[in-house]
Amino acid sequence: MRDSDYSHPNHLLAALMAAGSERLLSGLEMVSLKFGDVLYESECRIRYAYFPTTSIVSLVYMMEDGATDEIAAVGNEGIIGVPLFMGSETTPSRAVVRCAGCAFRLKGHVLLDEFHQSMAVQQLLLRYTQSLFAQISQTAACNRHHSVHQQLCRWLLSSLDRLPSNELKITHESIAGMLGVRRESVSKEAAELQSAGLIHNGRGRITVVDRRRLEARACECYRGIKREFGRLLNPAGTPDYAIDSVKVSRHVPIARGAAQTQWSATA
Repeated sequence: MRDSDYSHPNHLLAALMAAGSERLLSGLEMVSLKFGDVLYESECRIRYAYFPTTSIVSLVYMMEDGATDEIAAVGNEGIIGVPLFMGSETTPSRAVVRCAGCAFRLKGHVLLDEFHQSMAVQQLLLRYTQSLFAQISQTAACNRHHSVHQQLCRWLLSSLDRLPSNELKITHESIAGMLGVRRESVSKEAAELQSAGLIHNGRGRITVVDRRRLEARACECYRGIKREFGRLLNPAGTPDYAIDSVKVSRHVPIARGAAQTQWSATA
């Protein structure tokens, strides 16, 4: 089977399979993640790696006074649990589910063993880590230099890149917590976007109506992060956000705790 024959709802996991990591299959377990679930806490031991498929997980830094800031987000392009193969079992951030959905879970020691056994896997995971660090750096600069309006546009777009639809199930209060701003500020900017015909605000839902115009209002950070992911994780040079050198198709769900995972493959 050629590298491009592998397909999987998590693009990084598909690339790992294509790189020869079929051994990971027996350890994968599909889990459902609810909004607000904490996958690991700050400074606590990380036991599992997660490969989101239809969920989005925020890496959040918490201040002593309880204030929070989202420093990065991970969806179907990546992995939660980078410290596991970077020489640490803990991290100062916490991982919290911001969009409910599914993910594949893998015991940390299984991923670490594969990391040490395969140079191809090492290179792929380290390139992903560099792209994650780039996202963290760009987010920090964005929060410092750009308006709430621009930040909200960036946040909405980056979320849609990781979801199969144009609808986000999230409240203004939750978005405000991720951006580190007041809820009233998010509501004000969201109302302006709706008046301009770019989004539709519902109760706990936001639907993007005109993505092209929303991208025009987003700051340079959205395009910068997207470009960096493509550069590091897609050597073929296609501009899409995920690893498009591995074709993605619908996976076959497995029962919780099943010994093996199946996914569809195209010839």
